[in-house]
Amino acid sequence: MPEDEFDWIKDHTPENYNHKGLIEGIGDDAAVYGYESDYDEILCVDTMIEGVHFKKQTMSPEDIGHKALAVNISDIAAMGGIPVYYIVSIALPADWSDEELSGIYQGMNDLGQMYCMDMIGGDTVSSPHDLMISVTVHGRVEKGCHLVRRSAAPGDIVFLTNPTGRSAAGLQLLLQRGREAYYSEIERELLSYHQKPVPRVDAGRVISALHVSASLNDISDGLASEVNELAEASNVSIELYKSQIPIAEELHSFADKSFWDWIFYGGEDFELVGTITETAWPMLQKNMAEQGLTIYQIGRVKEGAHLVTLLDGEQKITLEKQGYNHFK
Repeated sequence: MPEDEFDWIKDHTPENYNHKGLIEGIGDDAAVYGYESDYDEILCVDTMIEGVHFKKQTMSPEDIGHKALAVNISDIAAMGGIPVYYIVSIALPADWSDEELSGIYQGMNDLGQMYCMDMIGGDTVSSPHDLMISVTVHGRVEKGCHLVRRSAAPGDIVFLTNPTGRSAAGLQLLLQRGREAYYSEIERELLSYHQKPVPRVDAGRVISALHVSASLNDISDGLASEVNELAEASNVSIELYKSQIPIAEELHSFADKSFWDWIFYGGEDFELVGTITETAWPMLQKNMAEQGLTIYQIGRVKEGAHLVTLLDGEQKITLEKQGYNHFK
């Protein structure tokens, strides 16, 4: 724990801010920022708890900071928005050092700078047990252009930005060996998808810029769970085609059953899954390709009560709404 909270705040106050809308940043009772009339505002918050969402065995302090901010940036991406500001609250147990705390903030700062975000406040308190970190992110999106889960309609194409399952595969390796063990180049690639995931803000921006009916969700709890959320919010049925679901090359060294479980239920991929009208699909493909971004058609939206099925050849199975419990 830092010995003096005020010295800590002073030492970690940013020297410069990225956004002109910020009126008062860190150093007062609250932050003050101005609104831009051409934008709608987005606000989200996520909390991570040691032993539930991460372990020292699997993630460095920098990794923890990175992911704590990334989960919120991914929520902004799923709305088609731009992340702007963030606020951090940490409950720190006695066995976490000042150096480790600095590492957490460094991880957040490094990721935040990738998106030109400003940290504008927060709170640090002591915890009697495990570390807890809660991050609130403010974003913005052009008026009337935000994306939601409830816009899927029969006939829509279901799409996915990138293969899923790599984060869960990386976690499996980390739980088996720990983060200090030797890993091959391919294995290190899988570790990075778990420890330092990249939110798909660019893809969300491309989708929202089309100004067409589309639904969108980020994949935090697993592909099956997030597609079920789209179906439930839109009151439709969704059919996925197993043959069209992309499989990351790095997963082929694992057993089929393992990587398919990770693809559907692994979670923490922070990819985007959504739906779009068939007429708008070619334009989305074109615009994504122009930005050097990938997108895959993986299914169709159908009429009927909310249900998600997987078509595997002649076999059709129901994909339940369940996520992966990392530490069980």
